[in-house]
Amino acid sequence: MTETLGHLGMALIFLAPAWLFIDEKRTAALFIAAGFWFGPVPDVDTYLSEWFPNEIHHHGIVHTLLAVVVMTAVLGPILGWLLKRVFGGTSWFSKKASQRATWMGVIAVGAALTSHLFADILSAPDISTRIEPLWPVVQGPIAYVDVLYYDSIWATVGLFVLGLLANAVFFAWRTQRGAPMGSATQG
Repeated sequence: MTETLGHLGMALIFLAPAWLFIDEKRTAALFIAAGFWFGPVPDVDTYLSEWFPNEIHHHGIVHTLLAVVVMTAVLGPILGWLLKRVFGGTSWFSKKASQRATWMGVIAVGAALTSHLFADILSAPDISTRIEPLWPVVQGPIAYVDVLYYDSIWATVGLFVLGLLANAVFFAWRTQRGAPMGSATQG
């Protein structure tokens, strides 16, 4: 699933439940819109391997849970700070969200990056090496799902459409319910 559109779609799928938990619809939309862009980030290794061909390869260290944790710890608080700085005090970022901006950034980045690993686990290694997400604890791949091919335009577009549909379904469910799960105003 090296196609960027497919990874954006998988990130949308992983972030879609935000509609059920975030206090305001506009804040949920902003959370998802800001977070899904991090879905393709692990593929930065395709560019880094050009500069460091002996040290970095596609589906190597950047495609591990260790790298996801490190990138989330660095990028998540930055995203949260930016959301609060740019949108805090507006109708797009609620007061409650401003109070929890750092955690919102961490969750958005972490979910999107994790979605990338999941998408690559679903993919057959037709043009790339298998992913080793638990390195350095477990050497080698942990799963052989092989349901999608990396160069499949249908899988790439399908994941993006599925991500949009998942968000539409959760948005509709949230609209029908009125309040997010765990809200004091929930009926």
